[in-house]
Amino acid sequence: MLDHYTKKILNARVYEVARETPLELAETLSLRLDNQLWLKREDLQPVFSFKLRGAYNKIARLDAEQQRKGVIAASAGNHAQGVALAARELGLKALIVMPKTTPDIKVQAVQRLGAEVVLHGNAYDDACGHAAELVARRGMTYIPPYDDPDVIAGQGTVAMEILRQHSTPIDAIFIPVGGGGLIAGMAAYVKALRPQTRIIGVEPDDAPCLYQALKAGERVVLDQVGIFADGVAVRQVGEEPFRIARETVDEVILVSTDEICAAIKDIFDDTRSIAEPAGALAVAGAKKYVTRDNIRGQQLVAIDSGANMNFDRLRHVAERAELGERREALLSVTIPERPGSFRAFCEMIGLRGITEFNYRYSDPRQAHIFVGVQMHGGEAEKDALIRELREADYSVLDLSDNEMAKLHIRHLVGGHSQGADNERLFRFQFPERPGALLRFLQHIGGRWNISLFHYRNHGAAYGRILCGIQVPPADSDDFQLFLDNLGYEHWEETDNPAYRLFLG
Repeated sequence: MLDHYTKKILNARVYEVARETPLELAETLSLRLDNQLWLKREDLQPVFSFKLRGAYNKIARLDAEQQRKGVIAASAGNHAQGVALAARELGLKALIVMPKTTPDIKVQAVQRLGAEVVLHGNAYDDACGHAAELVARRGMTYIPPYDDPDVIAGQGTVAMEILRQHSTPIDAIFIPVGGGGLIAGMAAYVKALRPQTRIIGVEPDDAPCLYQALKAGERVVLDQVGIFADGVAVRQVGEEPFRIARETVDEVILVSTDEICAAIKDIFDDTRSIAEPAGALAVAGAKKYVTRDNIRGQQLVAIDSGANMNFDRLRHVAERAELGERREALLSVTIPERPGSFRAFCEMIGLRGITEFNYRYSDPRQAHIFVGVQMHGGEAEKDALIRELREADYSVLDLSDNEMAKLHIRHLVGGHSQGADNERLFRFQFPERPGALLRFLQHIGGRWNISLFHYRNHGAAYGRILCGIQVPPADSDDFQLFLDNLGYEHWEETDNPAYRLFLG
Protein backbone atom coordinates (compact mmCIF):
# COMPACT_ATOMS: atom_id res chain seq x y z
CA MET A 1 0.00 0.00 0.00
CA LEU A 2 2.78 2.45 0.88
CA ASP A 3 4.55 1.88 -2.45
CA HIS A 4 1.26 2.56 -4.23
CA TYR A 5 0.91 5.92 -2.51
CA THR A 6 4.57 6.77 -2.95
CA LYS A 7 4.15 6.50 -6.72
CA LYS A 8 0.94 8.55 -6.64
CA ILE A 9 2.67 11.27 -4.62
CA LEU A 10 5.71 11.37 -6.89
CA ASN A 11 3.40 11.80 -9.89
CA ALA A 12 0.96 14.20 -8.26
CA ARG A 13 0.01 17.30 -10.24
CA VAL A 14 0.30 20.12 -7.76
CA TYR A 15 3.05 22.46 -8.94
CA GLU A 16 1.02 23.93 -11.77
CA VAL A 17 -0.63 26.01 -9.05
CA ALA A 18 0.91 25.20 -5.63
CA ARG A 19 4.31 26.35 -4.40
CA GLU A 20 7.13 24.34 -2.87
CA THR A 21 7.05 26.00 0.53
CA PRO A 22 10.16 26.58 2.63
CA LEU A 23 11.25 24.49 5.61
CA GLU A 24 12.41 27.09 8.13
CA LEU A 25 14.15 26.68 11.46
CA ALA A 26 12.16 28.24 14.32
CA GLU A 27 15.28 29.62 15.98
CA THR A 28 13.75 31.14 19.12
CA LEU A 29 11.54 28.16 19.86
CA SER A 30 14.37 25.72 19.07
CA LEU A 31 16.58 27.37 21.68
CA ARG A 32 13.78 27.28 24.22
CA LEU A 33 13.02 23.60 23.59
CA ASP A 34 16.66 22.54 23.24
CA ASN A 35 15.75 20.81 19.96
CA GLN A 36 15.89 21.80 16.31
CA LEU A 37 12.27 22.57 15.41
CA TRP A 38 11.59 23.17 11.72
CA LEU A 39 8.40 24.76 10.36
CA LYS A 40 6.99 23.63 7.02
CA ARG A 41 5.39 26.89 5.86
CA GLU A 42 2.19 25.77 4.14
CA ASP A 43 0.69 29.07 5.25
CA LEU A 44 2.61 30.58 2.31
CA GLN A 45 0.53 28.82 -0.34
CA PRO A 46 -1.55 31.08 -2.67
CA VAL A 47 -4.67 30.31 -0.59
CA PHE A 48 -2.69 30.32 2.70
CA SER A 49 -3.23 26.60 3.27
CA PHE A 50 -2.00 23.17 2.08
CA LYS A 51 -5.52 22.28 0.90
CA LEU A 52 -4.76 23.53 -2.61
CA ARG A 53 -2.46 20.56 -3.22
CA GLY A 54 -5.07 17.83 -2.85
CA ALA A 55 -7.85 19.79 -4.53
CA TYR A 56 -5.77 20.51 -7.63
CA ASN A 57 -4.42 16.97 -7.94
CA LYS A 58 -7.95 15.60 -7.79
CA ILE A 59 -9.48 18.09 -10.24
CA ALA A 60 -6.59 17.88 -12.72
CA ARG A 61 -7.15 14.10 -13.03
CA LEU A 62 -10.84 14.30 -13.94
CA ASP A 63 -11.72 13.19 -17.46
CA ALA A 64 -12.78 15.68 -20.13
CA GLU A 65 -16.51 15.14 -19.58
CA GLN A 66 -16.23 15.62 -15.83
CA GLN A 67 -14.22 18.77 -16.31
CA ARG A 68 -16.77 20.12 -18.79
CA LYS A 69 -19.59 19.75 -16.25
CA GLY A 70 -17.57 21.41 -13.47
CA VAL A 71 -16.88 20.64 -9.83
CA ILE A 72 -18.64 21.12 -6.54
CA ALA A 73 -17.47 21.10 -2.91
CA ALA A 74 -18.88 21.71 0.54
CA SER A 75 -16.65 23.72 2.84
CA ALA A 76 -16.56 26.73 5.12
CA GLY A 77 -12.85 27.33 4.83
CA ASN A 78 -9.58 26.26 3.28
CA HIS A 79 -10.87 23.42 1.09
CA ALA A 80 -13.33 25.85 -0.53
CA GLN A 81 -10.55 28.21 -1.54
CA GLY A 82 -8.37 25.35 -2.77
CA VAL A 83 -11.12 23.99 -5.02
CA ALA A 84 -12.02 27.47 -6.29
CA LEU A 85 -8.44 28.33 -7.23
CA ALA A 86 -7.77 24.92 -8.79
CA ALA A 87 -10.92 25.20 -10.92
CA ARG A 88 -10.03 28.72 -12.01
CA GLU A 89 -6.54 27.68 -13.09
CA LEU A 90 -7.97 24.78 -15.11
CA GLY A 91 -10.76 26.88 -16.59
CA LEU A 92 -13.60 24.92 -14.97
CA LYS A 93 -16.88 25.92 -13.36
CA ALA A 94 -16.86 25.57 -9.57
CA LEU A 95 -19.72 25.69 -7.09
CA ILE A 96 -19.03 25.83 -3.36
CA VAL A 97 -21.76 25.17 -0.81
CA MET A 98 -21.04 27.00 2.44
CA PRO A 99 -23.07 27.24 5.68
CA LYS A 100 -24.95 30.49 6.16
CA THR A 101 -22.86 31.06 9.27
CA THR A 102 -19.62 31.30 7.24
CA PRO A 103 -17.88 34.66 7.88
CA ASP A 104 -18.20 37.13 4.99
CA ILE A 105 -14.40 37.27 4.59
CA LYS A 106 -14.32 33.58 3.61
CA VAL A 107 -17.33 33.82 1.30
CA GLN A 108 -15.80 36.79 -0.48
CA ALA A 109 -12.43 35.04 -0.80
CA VAL A 110 -14.08 32.13 -2.64
CA GLN A 111 -16.09 34.46 -4.86
CA ARG A 112 -12.96 36.43 -5.80
CA LEU A 113 -11.47 33.16 -7.06
CA GLY A 114 -14.34 32.88 -9.52
CA ALA A 115 -16.49 30.20 -7.87
CA GLU A 116 -20.24 30.33 -7.44
CA VAL A 117 -21.21 30.28 -3.77
CA VAL A 118 -24.43 28.78 -2.42
CA LEU A 119 -25.19 29.43 1.26
CA HIS A 120 -27.19 26.65 2.88
CA GLY A 121 -27.88 25.55 6.46
CA ASN A 122 -26.12 26.55 9.65
CA ALA A 123 -23.41 23.87 9.81
CA TYR A 124 -21.03 21.91 7.59
CA ASP A 125 -23.25 18.81 7.60
CA ASP A 126 -26.14 20.88 6.21
CA ALA A 127 -23.93 22.26 3.45
CA CYS A 128 -22.54 18.81 2.64
CA GLY A 129 -26.02 17.31 2.31
CA HIS A 130 -27.12 20.11 -0.02
CA ALA A 131 -23.96 19.66 -2.10
CA ALA A 132 -24.92 16.00 -2.64
CA GLU A 133 -28.33 17.10 -3.90
CA LEU A 134 -26.73 19.57 -6.31
CA VAL A 135 -24.34 16.89 -7.62
CA ALA A 136 -27.34 14.75 -8.59
CA ARG A 137 -29.21 17.72 -10.04
CA ARG A 138 -26.40 19.35 -12.03
CA GLY A 139 -24.14 16.40 -12.81
CA MET A 140 -21.09 18.14 -11.39
CA THR A 141 -18.23 16.15 -9.77
CA TYR A 142 -17.93 16.33 -6.00
CA ILE A 143 -14.40 17.07 -4.71
CA PRO A 144 -14.02 15.56 -1.21
CA PRO A 145 -11.87 17.42 1.33
CA TYR A 146 -9.84 14.41 2.52
CA ASP A 147 -11.36 10.95 1.88
CA ASP A 148 -10.01 10.34 -1.62
CA PRO A 149 -6.74 8.75 -2.90
CA ASP A 150 -5.93 11.64 -5.28
CA VAL A 151 -6.58 14.24 -2.59
CA ILE A 152 -4.41 12.26 -0.16
CA ALA A 153 -1.62 11.99 -2.75
CA GLY A 154 -1.72 15.73 -3.36
CA GLN A 155 -1.35 16.44 0.35
CA GLY A 156 1.46 13.88 0.52
CA THR A 157 3.68 16.13 -1.60
CA VAL A 158 4.29 18.12 1.59
CA ALA A 159 6.28 15.13 2.90
CA MET A 160 8.10 14.70 -0.41
CA GLU A 161 9.37 18.28 -0.12
CA ILE A 162 10.38 17.90 3.53
CA LEU A 163 12.54 14.84 2.89
CA ARG A 164 14.23 16.63 0.01
CA GLN A 165 14.74 19.82 2.02
CA HIS A 166 16.00 18.05 5.17
CA SER A 167 18.39 15.41 3.88
CA THR A 168 19.60 14.28 7.32
CA PRO A 169 17.48 12.04 9.57
CA ILE A 170 14.33 13.53 11.12
CA ASP A 171 13.30 12.19 14.51
CA ALA A 172 9.62 13.15 14.36
CA ILE A 173 7.14 15.00 12.16
CA PHE A 174 4.08 16.62 13.75
CA ILE A 175 0.99 16.89 11.55
CA PRO A 176 -2.41 18.49 12.28
CA VAL A 177 -5.37 16.16 11.89
CA GLY A 178 -8.94 16.93 10.85
CA GLY A 179 -10.38 14.43 8.38
CA GLY A 180 -6.94 12.85 7.98
CA GLY A 181 -5.99 13.56 4.36
CA LEU A 182 -2.76 15.39 5.18
CA ILE A 183 -1.45 12.92 7.76
CA ALA A 184 -2.38 9.94 5.56
CA GLY A 185 -0.49 11.24 2.53
CA MET A 186 2.53 12.38 4.51
CA ALA A 187 2.73 9.25 6.66
CA ALA A 188 2.49 6.93 3.66
CA TYR A 189 5.41 8.68 1.95
CA VAL A 190 7.64 9.11 5.02
CA LYS A 191 7.19 5.56 6.31
CA ALA A 192 8.00 4.13 2.86
CA LEU A 193 11.30 6.04 2.65
CA ARG A 194 12.31 6.76 6.26
CA PRO A 195 10.45 4.32 8.50
CA GLN A 196 12.49 5.34 11.56
CA THR A 197 10.91 8.83 11.55
CA ARG A 198 8.02 9.05 13.99
CA ILE A 199 4.74 10.33 12.57
CA ILE A 200 2.76 12.14 15.27
CA GLY A 201 -0.72 13.49 14.66
CA VAL A 202 -1.98 16.46 16.67
CA GLU A 203 -5.63 17.17 17.40
CA PRO A 204 -7.54 19.57 19.68
CA ASP A 205 -8.64 17.83 22.85
CA ASP A 206 -12.24 18.77 21.98
CA ALA A 207 -12.11 17.26 18.46
CA PRO A 208 -10.10 14.00 18.82
CA CYS A 209 -11.56 12.00 15.92
CA LEU A 210 -8.35 10.12 14.93
CA TYR A 211 -7.24 9.68 18.53
CA GLN A 212 -10.55 8.03 19.46
CA ALA A 213 -10.61 5.94 16.26
CA LEU A 214 -7.13 4.52 16.88
CA LYS A 215 -8.04 3.86 20.50
CA ALA A 216 -11.23 2.02 19.50
CA GLY A 217 -9.67 0.22 16.53
CA GLU A 218 -12.38 1.58 14.26
CA ARG A 219 -13.76 4.89 13.08
CA VAL A 220 -16.04 6.57 15.59
CA VAL A 221 -18.41 9.52 15.31
CA LEU A 222 -17.84 12.14 17.99
CA ASP A 223 -20.96 13.46 19.71
CA GLN A 224 -19.69 17.01 19.30
CA VAL A 225 -16.52 18.88 18.44
CA GLY A 226 -15.06 22.18 19.56
CA ILE A 227 -14.86 24.87 16.91
CA PHE A 228 -11.93 27.02 18.06
CA ALA A 229 -9.64 25.13 15.64
CA ASP A 230 -12.36 25.17 12.99
CA GLY A 231 -10.06 23.86 10.25
CA VAL A 232 -9.95 20.47 11.98
CA ALA A 233 -13.41 20.41 13.58
CA VAL A 234 -14.35 17.01 12.13
CA ARG A 235 -16.60 14.47 13.86
CA GLN A 236 -15.25 11.39 12.01
CA VAL A 237 -11.90 10.68 10.38
CA GLY A 238 -12.06 9.66 6.72
CA GLU A 239 -12.25 5.97 5.84
CA GLU A 240 -9.17 5.86 3.59
CA PRO A 241 -7.09 8.16 5.83
CA PHE A 242 -7.90 5.93 8.81
CA ARG A 243 -6.87 2.82 6.89
CA ILE A 244 -3.48 4.39 6.18
CA ALA A 245 -3.11 5.90 9.66
CA ARG A 246 -3.56 2.55 11.40
CA GLU A 247 -0.42 1.31 9.64
CA THR A 248 1.71 4.45 9.66
CA VAL A 249 0.90 6.85 12.53
CA ASP A 250 2.94 6.32 15.69
CA GLU A 251 0.72 8.32 18.04
CA VAL A 252 -1.74 11.21 18.31
CA ILE A 253 -1.23 14.03 20.82
CA LEU A 254 -4.14 16.13 22.10
CA VAL A 255 -3.69 19.82 22.93
CA SER A 256 -5.90 22.41 24.62
CA THR A 257 -7.17 25.73 23.30
CA ASP A 258 -4.68 27.55 25.52
CA GLU A 259 -1.80 25.45 24.16
CA ILE A 260 -2.89 26.24 20.60
CA CYS A 261 -2.97 29.96 21.40
CA ALA A 262 0.51 29.75 22.89
CA ALA A 263 1.73 28.03 19.71
CA ILE A 264 0.24 30.79 17.55
CA LYS A 265 2.29 33.26 19.57
CA ASP A 266 5.42 31.09 19.25
CA ILE A 267 5.05 31.00 15.46
CA PHE A 268 4.55 34.76 15.37
CA ASP A 269 7.64 35.34 17.52
CA ASP A 270 9.78 33.32 15.10
CA THR A 271 8.24 34.23 11.72
CA ARG A 272 6.15 37.39 12.28
CA SER A 273 3.27 35.49 10.66
CA ILE A 274 -0.06 34.57 12.25
CA ALA A 275 -1.17 30.96 12.00
CA GLU A 276 -4.81 30.00 12.23
CA PRO A 277 -5.63 27.72 15.21
CA ALA A 278 -5.52 24.54 13.07
CA GLY A 279 -2.28 25.80 11.51
CA ALA A 280 -0.58 25.99 14.92
CA LEU A 281 -1.68 22.55 16.12
CA ALA A 282 1.54 20.81 15.09
CA VAL A 283 3.74 23.29 16.99
CA ALA A 284 1.56 22.88 20.09
CA GLY A 285 1.91 19.11 19.80
CA ALA A 286 5.68 19.29 19.34
CA LYS A 287 6.05 21.40 22.47
CA LYS A 288 3.92 19.00 24.49
CA TYR A 289 5.87 15.99 23.18
CA VAL A 290 9.23 17.56 24.09
CA THR A 291 8.06 18.42 27.62
CA ARG A 292 6.30 15.10 28.22
CA ASP A 293 9.22 12.90 27.16
CA ASN A 294 12.05 15.26 28.13
CA ILE A 295 13.33 15.24 24.53
CA ARG A 296 16.65 16.97 23.84
CA GLY A 297 18.80 17.49 20.76
CA GLN A 298 16.41 16.02 18.18
CA GLN A 299 15.41 17.11 14.67
CA LEU A 300 11.67 17.84 14.71
CA VAL A 301 9.38 19.14 11.95
CA ALA A 302 5.97 20.77 12.50
CA ILE A 303 3.53 21.59 9.70
CA ASP A 304 2.35 25.21 9.81
CA SER A 305 -0.70 24.24 7.82
CA GLY A 306 -2.62 27.46 7.33
CA ALA A 307 -3.10 31.15 8.05
CA ASN A 308 -6.77 31.83 7.34
CA MET A 309 -7.43 33.62 10.61
CA ASN A 310 -10.26 36.08 11.15
CA PHE A 311 -8.73 39.26 12.56
CA ASP A 312 -11.27 39.59 15.36
CA ARG A 313 -10.09 36.29 16.87
CA LEU A 314 -6.69 37.71 17.70
CA ARG A 315 -7.89 39.29 20.95
CA HIS A 316 -8.91 35.86 22.23
CA VAL A 317 -5.64 34.28 21.08
CA ALA A 318 -3.55 36.95 22.79
CA GLU A 319 -5.53 36.59 26.01
CA ARG A 320 -5.16 32.82 26.17
CA ALA A 321 -1.55 32.48 24.97
CA GLU A 322 0.00 33.28 28.36
CA LEU A 323 -2.22 30.70 30.04
CA GLY A 324 -1.15 28.16 27.44
CA GLU A 325 2.49 28.74 28.32
CA ARG A 326 1.70 28.61 32.04
CA ARG A 327 3.03 32.16 32.27
CA GLU A 328 -0.17 33.41 33.86
CA ALA A 329 -2.27 32.11 36.73
CA LEU A 330 -5.93 33.03 37.23
CA LEU A 331 -6.98 32.99 40.88
CA SER A 332 -10.09 33.70 42.88
CA VAL A 333 -9.07 35.07 46.28
CA THR A 334 -11.32 36.00 49.19
CA ILE A 335 -10.07 38.93 51.31
CA PRO A 336 -11.60 40.88 54.21
CA GLU A 337 -13.86 43.77 53.18
CA ARG A 338 -12.11 46.61 55.00
CA PRO A 339 -9.83 49.53 54.11
CA GLY A 340 -6.26 48.49 53.37
CA SER A 341 -7.04 44.85 52.53
CA PHE A 342 -6.24 45.36 48.84
CA ARG A 343 -2.82 46.70 49.73
CA ALA A 344 -2.10 43.80 52.08
CA PHE A 345 -3.05 41.32 49.39
CA CYS A 346 -0.84 43.00 46.75
CA GLU A 347 2.07 42.95 49.20
CA MET A 348 1.65 39.17 49.29
CA ILE A 349 1.85 39.09 45.46
CA GLY A 350 5.03 41.16 45.64
CA LEU A 351 6.64 42.37 42.41
CA ARG A 352 5.03 39.73 40.23
CA GLY A 353 3.26 41.34 37.30
CA ILE A 354 -0.52 41.53 37.72
CA THR A 355 -2.26 41.06 34.37
CA GLU A 356 -5.83 41.47 35.61
CA PHE A 357 -7.58 42.54 38.77
CA ASN A 358 -11.39 42.44 39.04
CA TYR A 359 -13.43 43.28 42.11
CA ARG A 360 -16.88 44.65 43.01
CA TYR A 361 -18.22 45.38 46.49
CA SER A 362 -21.13 43.12 47.40
CA ASP A 363 -20.75 42.04 51.03
CA PRO A 364 -19.74 44.01 54.15
CA ARG A 365 -17.61 41.15 55.51
CA GLN A 366 -15.57 39.75 52.61
CA ALA A 367 -14.51 40.57 49.05
CA HIS A 368 -14.03 38.13 46.18
CA ILE A 369 -11.21 39.07 43.81
CA PHE A 370 -10.52 37.68 40.34
CA VAL A 371 -6.81 38.19 39.69
CA GLY A 372 -4.34 37.27 36.94
CA VAL A 373 -0.70 36.95 38.01
CA GLN A 374 2.34 36.59 35.76
CA MET A 375 4.35 33.42 36.36
CA HIS A 376 7.94 32.95 35.25
CA GLY A 377 8.39 29.60 36.98
CA GLY A 378 5.33 27.82 35.58
CA GLU A 379 3.29 25.43 37.68
CA ALA A 380 5.84 25.30 40.50
CA GLU A 381 5.72 29.06 41.04
CA LYS A 382 1.91 29.09 40.89
CA ASP A 383 1.66 26.28 43.45
CA ALA A 384 4.09 28.11 45.74
CA LEU A 385 2.10 31.35 45.51
CA ILE A 386 -1.18 29.58 46.29
CA ARG A 387 0.45 27.86 49.25
CA GLU A 388 1.78 31.20 50.59
CA LEU A 389 -1.64 32.85 50.25
CA ARG A 390 -3.40 30.00 52.03
CA GLU A 391 -0.83 30.06 54.82
CA ALA A 392 -1.73 33.74 55.25
CA ASP A 393 -5.39 32.69 55.73
CA TYR A 394 -6.63 33.71 52.27
CA SER A 395 -9.18 31.44 50.63
CA VAL A 396 -7.80 30.71 47.12
CA LEU A 397 -9.36 28.94 44.14
CA ASP A 398 -7.18 28.24 41.08
CA LEU A 399 -9.19 29.11 37.94
CA SER A 400 -6.34 28.74 35.43
CA ASP A 401 -7.90 25.65 33.85
CA ASN A 402 -11.55 26.60 34.34
CA GLU A 403 -12.87 27.17 30.81
CA MET A 404 -15.98 29.07 31.87
CA ALA A 405 -13.97 31.38 34.10
CA LYS A 406 -11.51 32.14 31.29
CA LEU A 407 -14.18 32.69 28.65
CA HIS A 408 -16.85 34.52 30.65
CA ILE A 409 -16.43 35.07 34.38
CA ARG A 410 -13.27 37.16 34.07
CA HIS A 411 -15.24 39.78 32.12
CA LEU A 412 -18.41 39.62 34.21
CA VAL A 413 -17.06 40.11 37.72
CA GLY A 414 -19.16 42.83 39.33
CA GLY A 415 -22.60 44.19 38.60
CA HIS A 416 -24.81 46.54 40.58
CA SER A 417 -24.04 47.12 44.23
CA GLN A 418 -26.58 48.23 46.81
CA GLY A 419 -24.02 48.77 49.57
CA ALA A 420 -21.39 51.00 47.98
CA ASP A 421 -22.48 54.29 49.61
CA ASN A 422 -20.78 57.53 48.52
CA GLU A 423 -19.01 55.76 45.66
CA ARG A 424 -17.08 57.87 43.15
CA LEU A 425 -15.65 56.39 39.98
CA PHE A 426 -12.28 57.33 38.46
CA ARG A 427 -10.08 56.31 35.57
CA PHE A 428 -6.35 56.35 36.35
CA GLN A 429 -3.38 56.04 34.02
CA PHE A 430 0.17 55.34 35.14
CA PRO A 431 3.47 54.13 33.61
CA GLU A 432 3.43 50.34 33.31
CA ARG A 433 6.33 48.76 35.17
CA PRO A 434 6.79 46.05 37.83
CA GLY A 435 5.23 47.10 41.12
CA ALA A 436 3.23 49.99 39.65
CA LEU A 437 -0.11 48.61 40.82
CA LEU A 438 1.21 48.06 44.34
CA ARG A 439 2.57 51.62 44.47
CA PHE A 440 -0.85 52.90 43.37
CA LEU A 441 -2.58 51.09 46.23
CA GLN A 442 0.06 52.26 48.72
CA HIS A 443 -0.71 55.85 47.72
CA ILE A 444 -4.39 55.33 48.46
CA GLY A 445 -3.51 53.87 51.82
CA GLY A 446 -6.23 52.67 54.17
CA ARG A 447 -8.32 55.82 54.56
CA TRP A 448 -10.95 55.23 51.84
CA ASN A 449 -12.48 51.95 50.87
CA ILE A 450 -12.10 50.67 47.30
CA SER A 451 -15.51 49.43 46.15
CA LEU A 452 -14.80 48.66 42.47
CA PHE A 453 -11.56 47.82 40.74
CA HIS A 454 -10.70 46.77 37.19
CA TYR A 455 -7.21 46.60 35.72
CA ARG A 456 -5.83 44.75 32.68
CA ASN A 457 -2.29 44.66 31.36
CA HIS A 458 -2.48 45.21 27.59
CA GLY A 459 1.25 45.24 26.93
CA ALA A 460 1.20 49.03 26.49
CA ALA A 461 3.48 51.62 28.03
CA TYR A 462 0.74 52.79 30.39
CA GLY A 463 -1.51 50.86 32.74
CA ARG A 464 -5.19 51.75 32.98
CA ILE A 465 -7.39 51.30 36.04
CA LEU A 466 -11.09 51.84 36.66
CA CYS A 467 -11.59 52.39 40.37
CA GLY A 468 -14.57 53.05 42.62
CA ILE A 469 -13.76 54.72 45.95
CA GLN A 470 -16.18 55.38 48.78
CA VAL A 471 -15.68 59.04 49.78
CA PRO A 472 -18.04 60.53 52.39
CA PRO A 473 -19.05 64.13 51.57
CA ALA A 474 -17.13 65.40 54.63
CA ASP A 475 -13.90 64.01 53.08
CA SER A 476 -14.26 65.73 49.70
CA ASP A 477 -11.56 68.35 50.26
CA ASP A 478 -9.07 65.84 51.66
CA PHE A 479 -9.79 63.45 48.81
CA GLN A 480 -9.19 66.18 46.24
CA LEU A 481 -5.85 66.92 47.89
CA PHE A 482 -5.02 63.22 47.64
CA LEU A 483 -5.80 63.25 43.92
CA ASP A 484 -3.69 66.36 43.37
CA ASN A 485 -0.70 64.75 45.11
CA LEU A 486 -1.10 61.33 43.56
CA GLY A 487 0.88 62.13 40.43
CA TYR A 488 -1.19 59.91 38.11
CA GLU A 489 -3.40 61.15 35.31
CA HIS A 490 -7.02 60.67 36.25
CA TRP A 491 -10.56 61.40 35.08
CA GLU A 492 -13.71 61.24 37.19
CA GLU A 493 -16.41 59.02 35.62
CA THR A 494 -19.04 59.13 38.37
CA ASP A 495 -21.58 60.75 36.04
CA ASN A 496 -20.79 58.49 33.07
CA PRO A 497 -24.12 56.95 31.96
CA ALA A 498 -22.49 53.55 31.34
CA TYR A 499 -21.49 53.42 34.99
CA ARG A 500 -25.00 54.29 36.08
CA LEU A 501 -26.54 51.67 33.80
CA PHE A 502 -24.30 48.73 34.59
CA LEU A 503 -22.33 49.25 37.79
CA GLY A 504 -23.77 51.98 40.00
